[in-house]
Amino acid sequence: MAHVILGLLLIAPQSLYDLIKSFEAGVGLFYSASSGSIKRALDTLLDKGRIEVASTEPGGRGKKVYRVTEAGRQEFHRWMTGELSGADLEAVALPRLFFLGLLDPEERLPVLRRIQQRAATDLAELTALKSRLDAVEVPAEFRDVAAYQLVTLDYGIASGRHALTWLNDLVDRGGPQTR
Repeated sequence: MAHVILGLLLIAPQSLYDLIKSFEAGVGLFYSASSGSIKRALDTLLDKGRIEVASTEPGGRGKKVYRVTEAGRQEFHRWMTGELSGADLEAVALPRLFFLGLLDPEERLPVLRRIQQRAATDLAELTALKSRLDAVEVPAEFRDVAAYQLVTLDYGIASGRHALTWLNDLVDRGGPQTR
């Protein structure tokens, strides 16, 4: 979540309230977060010197507006251009795709290729698992359960194929066409 917040703050300095609204308006399509988790992530980013308070509005509540520091910019860049780690491709790929326009143009295609490679690897693993499971003799009392477990795997494979086809097209075009 910290990297998503850094990305949002790189687009524009924001208050906690603004960040919550940003999650609801866009990032929430692929990344959910509660206001409490956003606040905790902001506090951690502040403690690590990756963001700072840009301004505090006068008055009763003293709303703070946060902005990214140089250390935060470097951390965001490291994350964006680094290896994809995590079990769920969508959870590691979609935030990077969402913020890819913040990178220099020459850095974008290598990130897309890493996402593409990860999608291909994940699909190959699911396909290999399907092959292994197809060879297993399932006891009669578990065949109904196994049948639905296998169609769940089939869904994962179909989803993986779609993601890889979409990514292949995106990489072949060199990224999205800007207006």
